[in-house]
Amino acid sequence: MEIPFVVQPRPDTGVYNAKVGIWLFLASEVMLFGALFSSYILLRFGASPGSWPHGLLNIPIGTFNTAVLITSSVTVVLSWASLKMGNFGRYRVYQAITILCALSFLGIKSFEYRDKFSHYEVWLNAPITVKHGDKEAQTDRLLGHIEYNGTHPFFWNTQRLAGSAERKDSNGNVIAALAPVASFKLLPDPFHYTMTSKEMAHAKKEAAGHEHAEIEIKASDVKRLSAFVPAHSTYFAVYFTLTALHALHVLFGALVIFYIWGPGAKMWKTDPNRYINRVEISGLFWHFVDLVWIFLFPVLYLL
Repeated sequence: MEIPFVVQPRPDTGVYNAKVGIWLFLASEVMLFGALFSSYILLRFGASPGSWPHGLLNIPIGTFNTAVLITSSVTVVLSWASLKMGNFGRYRVYQAITILCALSFLGIKSFEYRDKFSHYEVWLNAPITVKHGDKEAQTDRLLGHIEYNGTHPFFWNTQRLAGSAERKDSNGNVIAALAPVASFKLLPDPFHYTMTSKEMAHAKKEAAGHEHAEIEIKASDVKRLSAFVPAHSTYFAVYFTLTALHALHVLFGALVIFYIWGPGAKMWKTDPNRYINRVEISGLFWHFVDLVWIFLFPVLYLL
């Protein structure tokens, strides 16, 4: 029995079955990301003045990733157009570029994630004087990469670093004792996270060409320490939620495109019209993934 409307359009909708299905699926995706973006807007405008981080993401890398995804959208269209003209070889080339762009995007994003987990913010009990080039400033918050003196800390976020910690079993017996970190060295960045984007750019320009000072801080002087992980702040919780969810869409979208491009390409010889429809459907999903990033980039990186 042949399934109707897998190639020919339905009389009630004017499109074939798979396109009806993908549009319904994308409608649910719009509701998912719409709810997340709405939550972000409410959290962003509900934050107290000066408390929302700025300038902690790498804008050049984000811009490059945006260009990568836009390029992949173009190659998806060109691959589908090539099939419509019966040029299977050109289709394979364009879709290979799409897959490479997807892998490049994920690789760059993983590099960004790694940097966030190795970058720290330190809140101090009292302000200290820091020097950037020829200028000095007082601050109670520092940003930078940390070089620990002694045992690597057993915490990501703590209210106090001083003191030792014991790990006990259910009977109260000590099974591990971790010594406190007496001090650590911080290679600070030349800016404070409450700056506006313009102030951030000016601070980076002023610090250009100057070596970052190395500051040694006693653990007892630290109020709180955190890498740029979700527990750091609401901003990074939103950042990781939205970008990780989007990265999953990129990954699974790329897997579908790869399957159609590789193992599933046999259908081109047996049922070319249906194969073209499959390429079109995967392309529609890919365009949606790109569109989501077009909104994510300015919201998270630029605002």
